[in-house]
Formats: sequence, structure tokens, C-alpha cells
Amino acid sequence: QSCLSRQQLLAAIQQMQQLLKGQETRFSEGLRAVRSRLSTIHASLAKAVPESPAAVCPALQAPTDGRKFGTKYLVDHEVHFACDPGFQLLGSSTRICQANGSWTGQEALCAEISECSSSPCQNGGTCLEGLNHFKCLCPPQWTGTTCHYPSQTAPPTWSVTDDPAFSRQPRCAQIAQTQQCSCDPGFHMSGTASNGICQDLNECEVYQQEGGPRLCAHACVNIPGSFHCSCPAGYVLLGDRKSCEDIDECSLSQDTCRNGSTCINTGGGFQCVTPQCPPAAGNVSYVKTSPFQCERNPCPMESRSCHQAPKTISFHYLPLPSKLQTPAPLFRMAAAPGRLGPDSLRFGITGGNNRGHFVVQRSDRHTGELLLVQSLQGPCTIHVDVDMAEYLDRVFQAKHLSKITLFVSAYEF
Repeated sequence: QSCLSRQQLLAAIQQMQQLLKGQETRFSEGLRAVRSRLSTIHASLAKAVPESPAAVCPALQAPTDGRKFGTKYLVDHEVHFACDPGFQLLGSSTRICQANGSWTGQEALCAEISECSSSPCQNGGTCLEGLNHFKCLCPPQWTGTTCHYPSQTAPPTWSVTDDPAFSRQPRCAQIAQTQQCSCDPGFHMSGTASNGICQDLNECEVYQQEGGPRLCAHACVNIPGSFHCSCPAGYVLLGDRKSCEDIDECSLSQDTCRNGSTCINTGGGFQCVTPQCPPAAGNVSYVKTSPFQCERNPCPMESRSCHQAPKTISFHYLPLPSKLQTPAPLFRMAAAPGRLGPDSLRFGITGGNNRGHFVVQRSDRHTGELLLVQSLQGPCTIHVDVDMAEYLDRVFQAKHLSKITLFVSAYEF
């Protein structure tokens, strides 16, 4: 008896439909009013504040006796400078275009390095300046590149002329009452025609004195009638009998790396490395995700220092020959294409023990390249840290650090 009749239900549904229609009409009118108000505000702001053109910094020139890397002069773009061998950089090696149209840092200048300023000649030697090198004139009782070895006053007790293998009797024949004598290849006639002897020709010394083609990549060894080339330890002589090639002890399992360390082949040898994540400091801690990479643990929301710390740290090891020709690309850092905008990455050198030999420049939208711009003389080990910072609408997002170790060999091959 309490249920509504069919007629009453139809009347109630019609009432609700009319109520909803009224609500929908009022909501649509409210949206149109808000949209109209926003359009009015947008038009007035656009008219009142004209968009200012993007700031451009004045063009920078490469210093005399130096080079410039970077060709864009817009806000936040970087230009790097390096000097030619024999010159040192004065001023800023990196300058950044600021929003006010001026560059950070000081003008880059290249000043000639005085090789004799450090007084390298010892024991009373006189230093002579040369192009990117020096020479010491030593007193009679001293010798060596810096006059640091006592001279040998006594003559050597042995020489090749004392070895019978380095001197031979000539081959002689009587031709028309005249005696004609000759020597084997690699020997030359010494003495008088009647009392001559064939002495070995020291090809190593002759070619070195005459400035001819270099006989050997490393060391020339004179032998009776000829010569042969030798290579330093850790290298093998190639089929041309002149060039030397490094032996890869790591791939041949000739290394002695143990206890979880990794073998890195270098010129003439190898290194055993065990990269370690930095120790925890404050809210910043890392976990090793592969033998050569560490990742930062999640940061507390309120910790700014943690968010500014590198999100990833990777370790890289590069063998280099001594005196490598420059500029030489050594290493690249890149972000995934399409992940960020074209100007959302910043690359820089943040640490190391010889930073003046390197610059970082952008090679494309998503890639930064580490360049060697001054040759390294081995043997030595050089460390350089390169970071890549990500930005979104100029707001810092994350930083990735690459710790690079260069093993420079003692030789130019």
C-alpha cells in the first residue's frame, strides 16, 4: 500500500529531469562567464607587457695562439677556450652568456710558457729555450737531459770494432793486373786499398744523424751487416718489423687481478680497478648497480642537498698513447633522444687533477663531448670528472657524473 503508483513514478522522474536540465544550463552559463573573463585578462596582459627578445651576448674571438670551442651566443650557452702547445691560458677557460647580455668570467689570453723558468738544468748547466722544449748545456763532468748524471771519464772497454762479427776481410779479385776488393751488403771498406777491412755500417746511427726516415718505432739494434727493431716490455713487433703493438693482457688472461677487481688494458701493461661508490653523507647515499655504476638512493622530499647530488655516478677507464695529437675526442655523454628539450642539458668539467688539458663541448642536442686540447706526456694517470645536468623549463631536474681515468703510456704508440 506504501508503493507509488505508476502515474506517480512518471511524474517524479519528469520532475527530476527538469531539475537536471536547469542545473546543466546554469553550469554552462558559469563556464562561459569564466572563459570570457580569462580571455579578457589574457588580452590585457599581452597588450600591456610585450614579449622581450631573447638576450644575445657579443661574439667572442679565439685568443692568439689558442682555440675557441662553441659558436652559440644565446643565454646559458657556454664557450670554451684552450691554448696551443707551449702556451698557458690566462683568464677564464669557460664563459657563459648571461640574461643581461654579458659574459661571465674574464677575457681568455694565451701566454708563452717559459721552459727555463723552473731552472731545470742541474749542476751548473745552462738552459736554452726552444719551442715547447728546452736543452741543457752541461759542464764537462755532467751529462743527461738535465745534467744530472756524472760523465763517464774512462773510454768504454768494448766496442763493435773489437767484435770479429762486425769486421770482415774484403772479397778481392785480380782484374787486368789490378786488385778489386768489395764488401758484403751492410759493410763498408775501411783502411787503405792494400790493407783494407770491411767494417759494419751502423744503420741506426747513420739514419739518426742524417735525419732520414725513422727505422724503428721504438729502439733500433745494430747487428752485423744489418739492424733490427725492438719493442718495450708489454709490446710485440708487428709484421712490418718496425711498428710496435700493445699486448692485451686482460683478454689473454695474463693479468693478476683478483678479489673482484677488473682488468683494464693499458699501453704496455694493465691496471686492476675496483670502483667504489662514495660513502654516505647526510641524506645522500649510493648503491652499486653494476661494476662501473652507482645510483643515488631516494631522497627525502625536503632535502635540497640530496636532490642536487648526482643521481648516477659512472666510472670509465681510457688508455692513451703519449703525446696524442690534439684536439682529440675522448668521451661522450648523452641523454635519451626525445626525453628533454633541445636546450635542457648542461655539460661541464667538475673535477680532476689536470683539468686545463680538456674542454667539454656540445656535439648535438643531446650529446656532450670531452676533448683533449693539450697533449699529455706519459707515463702518467690523469683523472677528470664530467657532469651532465638536466633542466626542464630552466628548473634543475637531475645530474649525472662520469668519473674518467686516463692511463697515459710512456710511448707514442
